[in-house]
Amino acid sequence: MSASDSIPLRRYRDPLAGLPVALGVSGSIAAYKALSLASALTQAGALVDTLLTPAATRLVQPLAFQALTHRKVTHALWDSASEMAMDHVAVAHRICAFVIAPATADLLARLALGLADDAVTTTALATVAPLLVAPAMEPQMWAHPATQAHVAVLEARGATFIGPRPGRMASGLEGLGRMAEPVEVIDALRLRLGRSGPLAGRHVVVGSGPTREPIDPVRFLSNASSGHMGLALCRALLHAGARVSLVTGPVALPPPMGAEVVAVETAQQMCGAILDLAPAADALLMAAAVADYRPLTVSGHKIKKSEGDSILPLTRTPDILASLDRHLAGRPGPRPYRVGFAAETGDLEAYARDKLQRKGLDLVVANRVPESFGMGRHQAILVGAHDAEPIAAESKDAMAQAIVERVIVALNDRQSPPAP
Repeated sequence: MSASDSIPLRRYRDPLAGLPVALGVSGSIAAYKALSLASALTQAGALVDTLLTPAATRLVQPLAFQALTHRKVTHALWDSASEMAMDHVAVAHRICAFVIAPATADLLARLALGLADDAVTTTALATVAPLLVAPAMEPQMWAHPATQAHVAVLEARGATFIGPRPGRMASGLEGLGRMAEPVEVIDALRLRLGRSGPLAGRHVVVGSGPTREPIDPVRFLSNASSGHMGLALCRALLHAGARVSLVTGPVALPPPMGAEVVAVETAQQMCGAILDLAPAADALLMAAAVADYRPLTVSGHKIKKSEGDSILPLTRTPDILASLDRHLAGRPGPRPYRVGFAAETGDLEAYARDKLQRKGLDLVVANRVPESFGMGRHQAILVGAHDAEPIAAESKDAMAQAIVERVIVALNDRQSPPAP
């Protein structure tokens, strides 16, 4: 497969694309972050209706939100130009989610009491859509028993809170009260909307990133894996509603919100974590770049440079997928759907099919290296027991979606009764 092959290019489709979402903004100085949030939601493809409290309009202008979202903004129930002047629940009835960011202590109190005296609280009371709240206030106000009681009431009703985060306040004080960053709020929204997705109730284990095999206290053997593919798979699975256990080697990237993270260093540690988690899971996606060899012995002190060459004896690390296959042998019940990855310089399909059979896998994702490194366009072959599907994707997120679609179909087929 070469870059010139005419494979349809898969583009990443954000789970927010096309969804009507309301953004409520209250009178906190953190309202400036709501402008970035409105922009990011719109760029993700969401249809954003912005609702401002009267206090919020003293800090940010409705016109700024209208320019970013290309949609009308409501800031007064009695504004004759607003659709809510004639139908005060119009927004509430059409949205798929309601995000309030920032939410002041005053607004939390009014939401908890069920008041409906402005566009934000009226919509919150009238909608059945999921409610996500990003508080912003002085630390003493957040910690006050009254505020915490209101938070508890809202959480009991199903509201999801994102933050607040620690940091410097507008007053100059340090503490817990900063509004979560827009990227966190959007991740939380995707996660919340994914709860009813096609993998709801499923547990999936993802192996990700490189391993490090120590030579001495300051040196190790590793590889160039960034962990991007494993994290992209994790995000796609979470957005589809799965519970995800992420077994990850050392990477610089933060894990996706909502993932259960098991951090490991060596191949042996990763093998132990996978053998512990995978047997009870519905699926395993092994995207980790596990070292094939480790030093035979590890020096307890830094090895000093000396004249001449040095020989470093190596020994094999455990083959995690083969070990899992043996671990599952003879066990009752269905095995997890197992996806392996193969990075090859040539003969992709042949190597992938060999790996599929040797390690008892259900699917192998075969990538050509070094072309698959980095963040540009990617190509792979998804090799199953009876098919080989070439995939070209604009990004690792788009590739991850294609792989997760195969997992969804396979798990659904396992539940479907056989054809008569």
